[in-house]
Amino acid sequence: MPTASEPPVTPDGRYIVVRGRLWRRSDPALSGEERQALVDELMDARRAVRDSADEAATAAARARVQAAKVALGERGPVWWDDGAPDFNRHMARNTPYADWYASLAGDR
Repeated sequence: MPTASEPPVTPDGRYIVVRGRLWRRSDPALSGEERQALVDELMDARRAVRDSADEAATAAARARVQAAKVALGERGPVWWDDGAPDFNRHMARNTPYADWYASLAGDR
């Protein structure tokens, strides 16, 4: 069972669940080095959003966040190829993962 710092991962490995909501995981095909470089860029971009002084800087920083999230596979086209739909940002209880998610309540 995941710890407080490790959210549950769906059985197919596509999503984590945070406060009942599914969030797409990074593409597992990324190398560790590539993934880390993208995570570093994402964190830098988030800091830039926080520290931006004007609307143009904020917009540019948000575009960097989006680009990093897409490159990680967390947004944009799905990284799996079996044709399954994307349930990113859906409440787990309203998806095909509902029974799995409900079964976690007994483990908590």
